[in-house]
Amino acid sequence: MNNNKNETIVCKRCVMDTTAKNISFDATGICNYCTNYFKEQHKVLKNEELLKPIIAKIKEEGKNKKYDCVIGVSGGVDSTYVAYYVKQLGLNPLAIHLDNGWDSELAVANIEKTLKKLDIDLYTHVINWNEFKDLQLSFLKASIPGMEIPSDHAIFAILNKVALKYGVRYIINGSNFRMEYIMDPDWSEFIGQMDWLLIKNVHKQFGKVALKTFPRMTRKDVYYTRFVKKHTVINILDYIDFSKEKAMKIIQDKLGWVYYGGKHYESIYTRFTQAYIQPLKFSIDKRKAHYSNVICMGEMTREEALSALKKDAYPNEEMKMDDLEYFKKKMNFSDSEFEKIMNAPVKSYKDYKGYFNHPIYSKLQEKALKIHFKLKGKGFYGK
Repeated sequence: MNNNKNETIVCKRCVMDTTAKNISFDATGICNYCTNYFKEQHKVLKNEELLKPIIAKIKEEGKNKKYDCVIGVSGGVDSTYVAYYVKQLGLNPLAIHLDNGWDSELAVANIEKTLKKLDIDLYTHVINWNEFKDLQLSFLKASIPGMEIPSDHAIFAILNKVALKYGVRYIINGSNFRMEYIMDPDWSEFIGQMDWLLIKNVHKQFGKVALKTFPRMTRKDVYYTRFVKKHTVINILDYIDFSKEKAMKIIQDKLGWVYYGGKHYESIYTRFTQAYIQPLKFSIDKRKAHYSNVICMGEMTREEALSALKKDAYPNEEMKMDDLEYFKKKMNFSDSEFEKIMNAPVKSYKDYKGYFNHPIYSKLQEKALKIHFKLKGKGFYGK
């Protein structure tokens, strides 16, 4: 399509471009990401009529229990709206929050206000900071874009373990097709977040502190919760006409929720790695994927997205500088140590042994991309 290999080619319909290694274009300049979005959406998006029997089943099974489902809360838009919506449906959830040491004050305030107004109990797991910092350092030294893999894995593990503790089978989350389908697999933590073998091996190579208490889900744990205890994940937002813009207005008006400036920016670590480290070190700007999803939803024009991408990923320069200093101080980085991390050669999660690239699981590796898209958008699975 273009003979200049150094020129960035942008999709004619969304804003994904050739900084995404897995992109391809048709003859009209439309990329595979938004093409697949429209091709797959009818398979994934449900309706509220299909949700009714699921909710009835959750209520029936939870009759004699303190809680009938668990939900994860971060202080972000999606999880806050899920908390609001499940209460509207008459469910009695237990909210679960992983405190990994990086919560912004705004995120904490959002969680507290939301749960108080909705009368939802909160279970907070405070992670062992020395262990967790060492694991995060290991992933930074591993030089892979998936710096959020340790947090995502811990959240996944805590949700399942707390559900086991209270005898709850249903995990309701805010993951949804409309806002999250488009994402280059090399930019995403999705495959790695389920891979305890990958986490263990990265830490073995770069870590120094034993992971005695870090929440984990081995293949045995996954099998037990999924097939023996029959834990069921419900991506509830895929059953409704979910609009992020409308959801934000509802939670602002009803719950006093306050916006924090960007997708997943409720976490200081996520904000810094996603808006600073990933663009500078890996040439990854996840806003391209986020905006492309919103374009496909019809809530943003391509021109608006292109204009927004010209701005810095940080809400403002002062916050960027504050986060940079806070990050280095919290991780005990000198300026030279941080520069060493930033200048280290870029690698992939595939460079480290995990379930998805171990020789024994070579067939799983071939299916990894399909798993990424199918599970990411699936609205209801399990029995």
